[in-house]
Amino acid sequence: MKTKIFAIILSIGAASLFAQNQPTKNKSQFKEFEPGFYQNSILKDIRFVEEKKTKKAVDKRFQMDMSGLDIPNKKALYDKNTQWHLPPVSQGNTNTCWSFCTISFFESEAYRLSKGKTQVKLSEMFIVYNEYLDKVRQYIRQRGNSAFGEGSEANAVTRVMKEYGAMPLSIYSGLPAERKYHTHAEMFEEIEKYLKNLKTTNAWGEVTVINTVKEILHHYIGTPPTEFEFEGKKYTPKTFLKEYLQMNPDDYADILSYKQEPFWQQVEYKVPDNWWHNADYYNIPLDDYMKAIKSAIRNGYSISIGGDVSEAGFVRQFNAAMIPTFDIPSEYIDDDARQFRFSNSTTTDDHGMHLVGYIEKNGKDWYLIKDSGSGSRNVDEKAPEFGYYFFHEDYVKLKMMDFCVHKDAVKELLKKFGK
Repeated sequence: MKTKIFAIILSIGAASLFAQNQPTKNKSQFKEFEPGFYQNSILKDIRFVEEKKTKKAVDKRFQMDMSGLDIPNKKALYDKNTQWHLPPVSQGNTNTCWSFCTISFFESEAYRLSKGKTQVKLSEMFIVYNEYLDKVRQYIRQRGNSAFGEGSEANAVTRVMKEYGAMPLSIYSGLPAERKYHTHAEMFEEIEKYLKNLKTTNAWGEVTVINTVKEILHHYIGTPPTEFEFEGKKYTPKTFLKEYLQMNPDDYADILSYKQEPFWQQVEYKVPDNWWHNADYYNIPLDDYMKAIKSAIRNGYSISIGGDVSEAGFVRQFNAAMIPTFDIPSEYIDDDARQFRFSNSTTTDDHGMHLVGYIEKNGKDWYLIKDSGSGSRNVDEKAPEFGYYFFHEDYVKLKMMDFCVHKDAVKELLKKFGK
């Protein structure tokens, strides 16, 4: 019996030994790599030291705290008092707000003048293309003593339309096929560098310079056609403006309010973006300026408006602009307060926008502002407020320097100018 038991134990032991010598079959899987000590400790230490060397100061900006305030920053509140306009369009990485806001304004004008029959998206870049060439001509003729930049004014659009016409966006977008947004930084830098070199070479031949700049423009934004077909009919840019849009650029007035020039006279708006020194602005006192805006928007007109958007009361978190009491109380906003800020350069000619609607709240207007800049797009892209601002009346009164509107909207005012 003992021999048999010993044999059984020996047999079990051998089987166990045999089993231990056989490897267990492992499973496999794909697993995301998890950073370990090298990444979390060694590399982190290296990055910390390097980042500390180049660390920039936190960007803090002094601004109004709007939390808890009852701000009408919902587009639906304005809908019944809003003039027809196409959805907001981004100007991308360009300083061409002047074209975007005024083209938007003229799209609304085409709709208004045709009583709703004409709904067309117009090309902003057709205007920009020709404005660049006009700036270059002026630069050549003044031997480099004319301002050259990306910015301009609303009445540059009426000037370009009068000289060159207009065209639909579908015909000329000025946007390369691979891009979603415009970017002109490289284009502007190349043109600017070329123009500055003219001073060194003294090579002021206008034909040669214009053709060279056209080649640069063509490379970056293409060249607008001289003829095109739209909705089954052939047009030139000029015939499109006259026959399709049926608009006359001379029917528009640019209204200004600053005290440094005489009121009730046409004057020059002395800012760099008025590079051609246009002196056709109708300069009026502030009270009349605000009455004109209020009357126009209430009587079916929208407005292309421009001014300062770099203020403590301009809070993009709320897409709203107000004048805080720590700046100036509402009752003190007058011609002197406005001029004071323009003269000391705390009011600047920053940005052009399209004023399309209003509501009254607590005895003051709030204005719905259609915008092409990126600041108005820091909300959900699908939100109705995407591409809009909401301006309190006092903000317009103190910080918006000029506007463009159809002359019919201000005809009583223009009579005082003999117009």
